[in-house]
Amino acid sequence: MDKPVRKAVLPVAGLGTRFLPATKAIPKEMLTVVDRPILQYVVDEAREAGIEHFIFVTGRNKGVIEDHFDTNYELEDTLKRRGKQAEYAALMDDLPAAGATSFTRQQAPLGLGHAVWCAREIVGAEPFAILLPDMVTKGGRRGGRCLAQCVAAYERHGGNVIAVEEVPAAETHHYGIVGVGADHGATFEITRMVEKPKPGTAPSNFIISGRYILQPEIFQILELIEKGAGGEIQLTDGMIQLSRTQSFHGVRFDGRTYDCGSRLGFLTANLAFALDRGDLAPGLKEELRRLGFAGKDV
Repeated sequence: MDKPVRKAVLPVAGLGTRFLPATKAIPKEMLTVVDRPILQYVVDEAREAGIEHFIFVTGRNKGVIEDHFDTNYELEDTLKRRGKQAEYAALMDDLPAAGATSFTRQQAPLGLGHAVWCAREIVGAEPFAILLPDMVTKGGRRGGRCLAQCVAAYERHGGNVIAVEEVPAAETHHYGIVGVGADHGATFEITRMVEKPKPGTAPSNFIISGRYILQPEIFQILELIEKGAGGEIQLTDGMIQLSRTQSFHGVRFDGRTYDCGSRLGFLTANLAFALDRGDLAPGLKEELRRLGFAGKDV
């Protein structure tokens, strides 16, 4: 029987250069979608999928992330004394259990593969999830957000699991792409992986979309692998090596993913989540009409 997936690695050491100057002093992961940090949505998704231990791979000037997932006695006491029960309850709901978070440093910007490798001692010899913190997801028809669908696939197939989404063929050279083997509907066997293939050479139009479940043998590979594109240790290169001895399955995530690492994706996520809120949607729709966006869906 395959071991359950209890731990998740969240690589949060990036500098956030695409959002400068906003990220000069604030980690990009702590920018807010409506009134919650991007990273909180990602942690919520992991919790929903059954993750019990959250491993943050941080860098310099990321201390506010650790503070966010800790108690704040003064704030909590003030909320209680002022009778702000709803606000206090919201803080308590987001607070991880004691001992459920770990923080380790990526001391040099050597790529995603290196960031994952930095978590090796905390993960240990068990399967684990990886959630890229730029990607915020909403659940689809099959239920659950992206990682929950990955865990369901892992429980069915075992091995290694990667979430994928379709993009137009003309855009495949921007992403890591997987080849499609035996098809099981919501999932399929992955036959190959290619990092940013040349235009017209991609094996499919399914991109690797930021959620993974990997076996611990990946750490041995990442420790020895040569640097790849950009002089960095690439996670995709490590997975290609691992796929020679272990199975990989792709999960067709049927929900919606917002790339909050891009300005457009970040703005779109703010609109989408705000329009889902009964306390915000009517007023926001009116403001959008005043701005000239008066389509039938607004």
